[in-house]
Amino acid sequence: MDVAGNSAIEFVKVRARAYMDLIKFRLSALVTFSAVFGFILGDTAVAFSWPHFLGLALGGFLITGASGAANEILERDLDKLMKRTQNRPLPLKIISLSEAYLFTSLLGFLGIGILWIFTNPLTTLLGILSMVLYIFVYTPLKRVGPIAVFVGAIPGAMPPLLGWTAATGSISYEALIIFGIQFIWQFPHFWAIAWVSDEDYQRAGFKLLPSGGKKDLNTAFQIMIYTLFLLPLGLLPTYFGLTGLNSGIVATVCGVLFLAQTFSLMRDGSRKSALRIMFGSFLYLPIVQIAYLIDKIPS
Repeated sequence: MDVAGNSAIEFVKVRARAYMDLIKFRLSALVTFSAVFGFILGDTAVAFSWPHFLGLALGGFLITGASGAANEILERDLDKLMKRTQNRPLPLKIISLSEAYLFTSLLGFLGIGILWIFTNPLTTLLGILSMVLYIFVYTPLKRVGPIAVFVGAIPGAMPPLLGWTAATGSISYEALIIFGIQFIWQFPHFWAIAWVSDEDYQRAGFKLLPSGGKKDLNTAFQIMIYTLFLLPLGLLPTYFGLTGLNSGIVATVCGVLFLAQTFSLMRDGSRKSALRIMFGSFLYLPIVQIAYLIDKIPS
């Protein structure tokens, strides 16, 4: 292959990577998994609806990617100030601002359209609400105060609810349980990230930590309390007969291990302990959700 051919291939690779970074591909994939989890857990039909399932997965991925891209557009100047984000495609100008606007808009409208066609109006409206809260409320609030974490936890916990409504067409107490578990999980998850990235966040003026934005015992204690709430919440699917006893045991063991990591942060207040909580949060949610799926009790 000639030099021009190699250059063209390399250009395509760079652009593809840039667009994947713009939509926060890995995060969008994890969010989509949570939506898929909610769908499978809520599905009670004799024949599995592949169009609804695939429509949810694709539509959910697209609106999540659009939300992430819109976040990067709004924070493009702030991303330049932080080490963890300064290599994103907009600060590096790999993608122009006009391209980003067009791509994000197309992604968002396409995702909404797919949800409308293949799921139902309730799921579509919840998807739109999630986008609006994430882009237009959570994103600007990050520079106001820790209230942003509460607001951000709502769209962050929406995916399993979207999955449930896509399968059932309604919001039931079971849907609120799986929403509640992911909602509470957001707090130790967000705050651990904010603790680890505190210096970067200060450069951008982000104020996500509680306790006046301090990395102190009070903040560590609040992380512990919210993690503690996951223990009884994790047992609710078993208590209400949505899943069996085995998943309740898995949720409890994971919750105890997750909680144990918070005591280290309370004791030493170190970045290393906060990192453990952050990685623990990444493990807790998918493991518990997979356990619920495996242990689902047929209706």
